[in-house]
Amino acid sequence: MKPRPLLKTLTFAILHFITAFTVVYALTGNFAISGAAALIEPLLNTVVFYLHERAWGRFGRQTAEQSHSYGHDVFLKYLARGKGATRDSGVR
Repeated sequence: MKPRPLLKTLTFAILHFITAFTVVYALTGNFAISGAAALIEPLLNTVVFYLHERAWGRFGRQTAEQSHSYGHDVFLKYLARGKGATRDSGVR
């Protein structure tokens, strides 16, 4: 496991536990229900958050498309894509 995403996940979990407990206690006034909610929901959410961070780190980075025309060809391809065009914009 990489330490930075793990540390970020743990600090997020602590804040989430505190927030969940506070909100449920304010709504119910019951210490036991607040404690249970503060353990179950944030625990599951923390696991999902960690997996999301790992996936984002792996798949979220995209390399820039090479362009030798100051980006005009990439911009025109982007505009054409929005119009449903499937052929090249013709700019070289």
